[in-house]
Amino acid sequence: MSIQYRKILELHAQKVVQRNIAAATGNSRPKIAEIIKRAKEEVLVPPFTDEMDDEWFEALLFPHKKRESKGRQLPDFEHIHTELAKSNVTLSLLHYEYEAMCRQNNVIPYAYRTFCQYYHEYAQKYKATMRIKRKPGETMEVDWAGTTLSLTDSDTGEIVKAYLFVATLPCSQYGYCEARLSMKQEDWLVSHIHAYKYFGGVTEILVPDNLKTGVTRHRSGETVLNSTYRELTSHYNTIILPARVRTPKDKANVEGSVKILSTWIIAALRNEKFFTLIELNQAVREKLDEFNLRPFTKKYKKGNRKDAFISEEQFALQPLPRVPYKMATWKTATVQLDYHTNVENMFYSVPYEYIQNKVDIKVTKDLVEIFYQDSRIASHKRLYGKLGQFSTNHDHLPENHQLYLDYTPKEAIKWAESIGEATTEVVRYLLKSAKVEKQALKATLRLKNFGRKYSSEAIEQACQDIIKIASAPTVPVIERLLRSNQQQEQPHNASAQNTYGFTRGAAYFGIEGEKDNDIR
Repeated sequence: MSIQYRKILELHAQKVVQRNIAAATGNSRPKIAEIIKRAKEEVLVPPFTDEMDDEWFEALLFPHKKRESKGRQLPDFEHIHTELAKSNVTLSLLHYEYEAMCRQNNVIPYAYRTFCQYYHEYAQKYKATMRIKRKPGETMEVDWAGTTLSLTDSDTGEIVKAYLFVATLPCSQYGYCEARLSMKQEDWLVSHIHAYKYFGGVTEILVPDNLKTGVTRHRSGETVLNSTYRELTSHYNTIILPARVRTPKDKANVEGSVKILSTWIIAALRNEKFFTLIELNQAVREKLDEFNLRPFTKKYKKGNRKDAFISEEQFALQPLPRVPYKMATWKTATVQLDYHTNVENMFYSVPYEYIQNKVDIKVTKDLVEIFYQDSRIASHKRLYGKLGQFSTNHDHLPENHQLYLDYTPKEAIKWAESIGEATTEVVRYLLKSAKVEKQALKATLRLKNFGRKYSSEAIEQACQDIIKIASAPTVPVIERLLRSNQQQEQPHNASAQNTYGFTRGAAYFGIEGEKDNDIR
């Protein structure tokens, strides 16, 4: 005998006792009691519409016990629910596979429409989530709440605004929020990092509002993300699909969560005073936990958001990277003629080939990285302290500059001692008399380079000669002495003899009138 679901419920609503209902319908009292119990769970009360016939009640109250009339095969709903969690799997594909299985077993399959209806009923009654429009672990939606919180300055009593960042996982509707003192890029990105940590994983897709802090340009068919936001998503191995301008349906879940959290958290804290952001966020976290533990209000949703997240979505999240994303800022600069770039009045070198080119500079707490056309060309430890410091990589300098950079007073004296006493005396004088060490090293390096053309003996002799005739030796004069001595060594006739003596006075060599500090 068929079960008269509708009549049983209508008689029960009229306060007819179950013994009399059994006599009127011919159904057993245990079955009647079970039907009444399930109807109460679904809040089913008369009057009923015309479409709510016995088959409709059976499908709603006993989805696992649908009549397999005419040899039809019920789908495996648990299998369907599990498969729908996987990427690119749809109900259409699962129905196709179900039909193929039924043909193989010589049973009649249900039509696609009935197949989908039965899955809906099963998921609504037995599962926390419905996996047709939203797959677990697929999307995280983020936004700022339109209403603000507030802090009180303990010294002045001034009221300071605080902004509520909201993130939600549409499949389970699990939420996260925190208060920030601004809606600038750093606060926006830090909140993302905290949200991923709270969820314990990463979704495949990130759907933000069309904010300037994240989206540089958003035209039809074109989305341009700013460098820092793009880098954050790369670090967490997710992709961004910003909501279209003036299209709130693109992020309906986060819009709904913003509205609910604005009431649940912001309104609930409206009469409380907070003096620090830490205090405020502690209160926000307490209200957030209450929100996620609050039972679903819709009759077909069992449990709460946290239960739904743990049982239906947590498993599908991608793992967090080993280290959180480190905040970075970007700037554009032109490489200066001294092959350095200026970052907050500190100077960092790049290969000299990029002089006068525009480069992109990424600045983190510990590191400065320089990029040219998306390729990194330099990396430095970030400088702190006194402004005007230089961080120079010797490999970035031209070869002749590298030689100078490695040259020190100690190196200059060591070289001079290898030549002779007079050369050492001249070099010590040059180093001592110069007002700027850099100028002195330049002079001694020029003297050292004479070794490419003249012998060590010739350089030592020239230094001996200049000490005899000048109290303030200079490199240009030593160079003229070297040329003169070289010329005298070359005999002009058969009777000529080698000599290192002078045949001209000091005035000839330009010694008279030269300043003591002229060491060019």
